[in-house]
Amino acid sequence: MSQLSLNLVAISVFLMTLSALLGPLIHLSPVVPAIATAGVLGLAAVDTWNWQGNGAAMFLDWVAGWSGAHRDRVVQHEAGHFLVAAHLQIPVTDYTLNAWEAFRKGVPGQGGVQFDTTELEAELQQKTLSALLLDRYCTIWMAGAAAEHLLYEDIQGGRDDIQKLRLTLSQLRFSGTAIDQKERWAALQAKTILQENWETFEQLVAAMQRRAPVSECWQLCHGAGQSAVEPERSEPGANCL
Repeated sequence: MSQLSLNLVAISVFLMTLSALLGPLIHLSPVVPAIATAGVLGLAAVDTWNWQGNGAAMFLDWVAGWSGAHRDRVVQHEAGHFLVAAHLQIPVTDYTLNAWEAFRKGVPGQGGVQFDTTELEAELQQKTLSALLLDRYCTIWMAGAAAEHLLYEDIQGGRDDIQKLRLTLSQLRFSGTAIDQKERWAALQAKTILQENWETFEQLVAAMQRRAPVSECWQLCHGAGQSAVEPERSEPGANCL
C-alpha cells in the first residue's frame, strides 16, 4: 500500500475511532463508524491493488485543486523542470499538472514533467554514466524546487524529485555528505538558469497553464535565443563511474 493511502487510512481510522467514542454522547449508532471504517479500508485496498495508489492522489489533488494558489504553484514548479531540461537539451516527452491528468495518461503519482531518460538509464546499466550527464539530471530534478523558492521563498513540492536524485547518487555510491553537496550544487545551478531566463519562464508558465503542446513549450524555451549550456563543473567527487 502506498504511503499516501496508508496516511489516509490512519487518519480515517482515527476519525472513526473518535466518532465511536463520542457516538453515545450524540446518539450515533456504533454501526455507522464500523461500516465507514470498513468502507475506507476497502477503498484503500482497491486503490492500492487496482490504481497503484492513484485514487488517493487524485482525491487529495482534487481537494487542493480548489485553491488557485495551489494550481499556480504546481504549474510554476513544473515549468521550472521544463525550462531547465530544455536549456540543458534533455528531451521532454510530456507533462501533466494534476493527478487526474496523470491517471488519464497512465503516469503514476500526481504527474509532472516527463523526460526521455533513455540515455541516463542505458549509461547506468552499463556503468558508464558520465559526470556531465549526471550533473544535467541533478540540475533538472532540483529545478522545480528552485522555481518555488524564487517565487515563494519556501518549497512545498519536490520530495519525489529529491528522492530520485538521492537514489541515483546512492546507486553511484556517493557518500551522505557528497549527496548533500550535489543536491545544493544542483539547486544553485537550476536557480541560476531560471534567473537568467526569467521572462521565458513566465511565458512558459502561461503556455503550460493553457496546456500548450510539448513542441510549442520547447520552441518557446529556445525562441528568445537561449542556447543549451552545460552546468558549471561541480564540486570534487562529481565523477561518478
